[in-house]
Amino acid sequence: MMNLKGNPEVTTKNLMIPLINYGIKCMSMGFLVEETAPIVWRGLMVMSAIERLLRQVDWGDLDYLVVDMPPGTGDVQLSISQNIPISGAVIVSTPQDIALLDARRGAEMFHKVNVPVLGIVQNMSVFRCPKCNHESHIFGEDGARRLAASIGLDVLGDIPLNINIRETSDLGKPVVISAPDSSEAKAYLTIAEEIMKRIS
Repeated sequence: MMNLKGNPEVTTKNLMIPLINYGIKCMSMGFLVEETAPIVWRGLMVMSAIERLLRQVDWGDLDYLVVDMPPGTGDVQLSISQNIPISGAVIVSTPQDIALLDARRGAEMFHKVNVPVLGIVQNMSVFRCPKCNHESHIFGEDGARRLAASIGLDVLGDIPLNINIRETSDLGKPVVISAPDSSEAKAYLTIAEEIMKRIS
């Protein structure tokens, strides 16, 4: 999505140098393995990888460090919440009932480990037909909003199901870069502003 690939260079202190695009420093396990190689890790291997990405990278000065985690409440989430100070977690979910079960578990897990949950993002909230402008709630309507209300959280924003988001992401030119004035880009920017307010 960030149009980055290749192995990171290493400093004289044996720290990996993040790859940069659009002014954002990035590090991923995907940079450290062959592009088509599967990453089939469990337990200690996962925790070792997390430790490497957090502590063996020359991050330099950062405004924010965003950690994109897989869904669920497994080793990754627990390791990160126990090993570094976290300003807050953001739960991302589609409005679909089955996805909301994981979202609820995630929010409860972060509460248990004393990580503030900043709010919920409702992803793929609505599909708007580009020809007739009709709206369809393919994954259900406002499920994440109902979940947020039931567990006392705010909804940070809604991301529509939109082909421009998918295409620009696949091209490595996110919609906030390629079409900054679009309604899709504004949805992301609104969420970013809400998160920044809650952290500060």
